[in-house]
Amino acid sequence: MSSQAALAGQSALVHPEVAALLARSNRLGADPRNTNYAGGNTSAKGTATDPVTGQPTELIWVKGSGGDLGTLTAAGLAVLRLDRLRALTGVYPGADREDEMVAAFDYCLHGLGGAAGSGSAQRGAAPSIDTAMHGLVDAAHVDHLHPDSGIALATAADGERLTRECFGGRVLWVPWRRPGFQLGLDIAEIRSGHQDAIGVILGGHGITAWGSTSDECEARSLEIIAGAQRYLAENKRGEPFGLMVSELQPLPAAGRRARAAELAPFIRGLVCADRPQVGHFTDSPVVLDFLARSRHPELAALGTSCPDHFLRTKVRPMVLDLPAAAPLPEALSRLAELHAAYREDYRGYYQRHATASSPPMRGADPAIVLAPGVGMFSFGPDKQTARVAGEFYVNAINVMYGAESVSSYAPISEAEKFRIEYWTLEDAKLARLPAARPLATRVALVTGAGSGIGRATARRLAAEGACVIVADRDEPAAASVAQEIGSRDAAVHVTMDVTDEASIAEALRETVLAFGGVDLVVNNAGLSISRPLLDTTAADWDLLHDVMAKGSFLVSREAARVMKRQGMGGDIIYICSKNAVFAGPDNVAYGAAKADQAHQVRLLAAELGSLGIRVNGINPDGVVRGSGIFAGGWGAQRAAVYGVPEDQLGAFYAQRTLLKREVLPEHIAAAVVALTAGDLPLTTGLHIPVDGGLAAAFLR
Repeated sequence: MSSQAALAGQSALVHPEVAALLARSNRLGADPRNTNYAGGNTSAKGTATDPVTGQPTELIWVKGSGGDLGTLTAAGLAVLRLDRLRALTGVYPGADREDEMVAAFDYCLHGLGGAAGSGSAQRGAAPSIDTAMHGLVDAAHVDHLHPDSGIALATAADGERLTRECFGGRVLWVPWRRPGFQLGLDIAEIRSGHQDAIGVILGGHGITAWGSTSDECEARSLEIIAGAQRYLAENKRGEPFGLMVSELQPLPAAGRRARAAELAPFIRGLVCADRPQVGHFTDSPVVLDFLARSRHPELAALGTSCPDHFLRTKVRPMVLDLPAAAPLPEALSRLAELHAAYREDYRGYYQRHATASSPPMRGADPAIVLAPGVGMFSFGPDKQTARVAGEFYVNAINVMYGAESVSSYAPISEAEKFRIEYWTLEDAKLARLPAARPLATRVALVTGAGSGIGRATARRLAAEGACVIVADRDEPAAASVAQEIGSRDAAVHVTMDVTDEASIAEALRETVLAFGGVDLVVNNAGLSISRPLLDTTAADWDLLHDVMAKGSFLVSREAARVMKRQGMGGDIIYICSKNAVFAGPDNVAYGAAKADQAHQVRLLAAELGSLGIRVNGINPDGVVRGSGIFAGGWGAQRAAVYGVPEDQLGAFYAQRTLLKREVLPEHIAAAVVALTAGDLPLTTGLHIPVDGGLAAAFLR
């Protein structure tokens, strides 16, 4: 059977209600006006045959814990028996113990809780805390979403009145309650008592809509979102964020990004006080306008409200209270002061609200740092989380704008925020996350990464969890490797000429703007020219030394500047060569350049150790397969020197080694990981041979 036929057969087995639910979810999740990334959930109820009794059984398919509506598939659904789910109301112990009901959802699963239509039991997604909302509401289809316009009404000081003015009795108000079983009961009661209502505004939270068909439910969700948007626009008063402040105006684009690149490593170093994080920079018009207004400090201090928002952004951001034109040393000094104050304030927040049963404090560093005239820096344990945190704070800005345009912004109380942030159920969700990969949170720049050893190293570093900058003079090759690795959350490419100081500085700026800083640099860019001494020109000598000796010096110098500002240590790896220690024929310029690199390793290890920066080298030999150097003429030259056909050069090199095995680019990449992934934290100034065993190149 062809793959297309197999997919068609699988699609045919999916329950029609599930197909409609997934299509609706993907449409709603694709538009950020409807809900934030990974926010909200949807459901459908329907009848399927119980494989045990052969009788029709009422089921509910509901988006499970985690995942994103825009990309939801059947595997992301939880499937429960509706009769058993609703029977939980008979054993519900009350709001004080509602968290116990989450474990009870497992006893309501249909089989293993999966929705795949393969005819056999499939493991489904874990039911989310919102499952009760979907199951208890008497409607075939339910949407729960987090649109900015809906949350603006939900967080307005007089949100109940505004909801009434906006929708009449068609959309009703539910006061703030933490998500859970009781909220599901509250919404079900409103639905039962108001048959003409199409949905509700959830105070401090979002919206819920329902319908008898999937299309009707989706249309009602969109009606509530559009209605709220229209009401906010038609009733806007004054300037919600206050007047523009001249000294807080955004810098011109080039100057703004240059200042952001200066600030980012320092800020990243601050916010990694408790644990390493990756950064993301945003200078969108929404962010810049908010920070240019007079009221941004007081509004930012109120924090976000929607649970999805502040779980990503923390209770409130850190705000730099200096204009972008302030001297850099003054800005850095003030950031350090504000960070210390933020940590002290966060510890106070935890101590004010923690109980004996609260999980331990997870860290006191901010997730969002705002710099007027420059933009927003957001942080997380990986790039996607850091980026999404920034997106959520943009959502929060939109929410504040909407609420302030018709009322005043009144988020849920600090105590309620704490109940969400340090919820034992949220802590359990975090505990279920997979273990971090060895290089998670590390930002790695690899030069000459468009082919050969550089490509293999970039791919391996990414596989071990690093965020990778693929740098190469050949822009299409660099772009291709970055695309092979994955999305821009995993890798970005930059065009870099390692002989050009300006090109290197720009590549490092792009690096820190993409990921917040740099932790690991692999000096791999190189080329080879094989000629006897008498045929070697000054131009040959200069070219090889410019690219390898001078190039690696320039890259290391610029990277060390960033690492020093971060204050987090780091790794610099030189891809040298066995030719750095072995004297071979017709190789004076190349061997001398590699010997220069090898001694740079020792010199920089001695100089940078006090900053926690380790510098090590790798001495490969005979890496023919996939090599841009060998394909560019070096292979033909070396084959001629040794008197073997070029296509047998790799095998020739292998036979002269002690292990009789060909060295591949992936072997060099593995050595880079061995030096940088944490097992050798006290090793610096070392050269590792990866050459199959060459006695003449043994280090002495």
